[in-house]
Amino acid sequence: MVEVDVRGFSCPVPLMRTKKALEDGPAEIAVLVDSGTAKANVVNLLKDSSYEVSVEESADGWTVMGKRA
Repeated sequence: MVEVDVRGFSCPVPLMRTKKALEDGPAEIAVLVDSGTAKANVVNLLKDSSYEVSVEESADGWTVMGKRA
């Protein structure tokens, strides 16, 4: 499981750091975001990269989980 914490950053930083983490082809990835825009962009990136995506909301933002299909 790879975890990418991009809370506090605005786009395109969350997207770029998530793309970098995906270069190693992890089976599972968790991306911690605190903006709706970053959440939507990361969800789309993971779906486009053939991951099954789920999102959990917490007090400090969202955790976008990606799992290889």
